Amino acid sequence: ERFDRLTRLAKRVFGVPIALVSLVDAKRQWFKSCDGLDAAETPRDVSFCGHAILGDDIFLVPDAAQDKRFHDNPLVTGEPHVRFYAGCPLAAANGSKLGTLCIIDRAPREFSEEDMALLRDLAQMAEQELAAVHLATMDELTMLCNRRGFEALALRALGLCRRMDKPASLLFIDLDFFKPINDRFG
Repeated sequence: ERFDRLTRLAKRVFGVPIALVSLVDAKRQWFKSCDGLDAAETPRDVSFCGHAILGDDIFLVPDAAQDKRFHDNPLVTGEPHVRFYAGCPLAAANGSKLGTLCIIDRAPREFSEEDMALLRDLAQMAEQELAAVHLATMDELTMLCNRRGFEALALRALGLCRRMDKPASLLFIDLDFFKPINDRFG
């Protein structure tokens, strides 16, 4: 819901039909939040966000149909008929690019400096939310997943196994008296 609030806000503020918080990996982009689009993910090789994370500032495509990089892209020539794209990269605390906060329109449009400043502000809010999720799911001392983080990763892994029709296994290790060892040796 915290990311859905941001995409709803971006969609309303900019008057666009689509706003996304995307996370990009080597082969795909998937949508942490998506308002105005039915897809849950797309291949990275056709994604605009895959281009956006290569830079440090807003990646702007005023008219994708006139842009030699995107004019024949299936997201331009078919649904959702992207014509305008503005995406601001989202980075982790260590500087790694994770994805984007982006807005999409089905018509070409201009994007002012004021618009870019506002998109940067919204993207910074998304980064803060990603950092909060990270802090809430990691043990500060060991930097391993805590219970909440494990449950989130387990649900994601089980979903992937289901989609790929693969079996899943779980290995559980319980360390007795770990706290005194950790207190003494760090």
